[in-house]
Amino acid sequence: MQSFVQHYGYFALIVLSIVESACFPIPSEVTFGFAGALCTAAVTGHAQFNFWTVIIIGTLGSLVGSQIAYEVGRTAGRTIVDRWGKWILLSHKDLDASERWFQKYGAWSVLIGRVLPVIRSVISVPAGIAEMKRGRFAVLTLIGSFVWVTLLVSLGDAAGSNWRRVAKDVHYAQTPTIIVIVLFILAGLALRIRSVRRTNAR
Repeated sequence: MQSFVQHYGYFALIVLSIVESACFPIPSEVTFGFAGALCTAAVTGHAQFNFWTVIIIGTLGSLVGSQIAYEVGRTAGRTIVDRWGKWILLSHKDLDASERWFQKYGAWSVLIGRVLPVIRSVISVPAGIAEMKRGRFAVLTLIGSFVWVTLLVSLGDAAGSNWRRVAKDVHYAQTPTIIVIVLFILAGLALRIRSVRRTNAR
């Protein structure tokens, strides 16, 4: 991913920010942390990116990707549950609960969710299913994405010449982190399957 960013520059940042925000598992921490480091001359001997240009591109790219995921949730969410609900362990009861949640806490869910790893990539879909107002969703996403991207770029910029060491440390930390995430997912799936079986038994 780092070589992709280095080779294709701003175009790579646009593509990665859109794809990551459209529910694909691409770590924005690496993308924009590295982009922040490239705003200094420490990595390549010259500043490849402009600090604020990277932030603007990342923020707008995140908005576009989030809007795509939002529209998918809004237009096809219930259809997907109708056709494949039993396979993805979702029911209309779950969608109704999601809508009630967003009616009460939708604004905070989107705003805070945009600055949380993993959650930021998927929060747009339930927002779309709950039919949050498009304008409200866009503004909240823009604010949250700006904060998140600015934080990552600033950290990368501050790391500067130490970026390679930081990236190496992050790489070593990825394996245990992935293991923990997988265990949480498996536990969640197990609980979800048990809940679905109980509901069906009734």
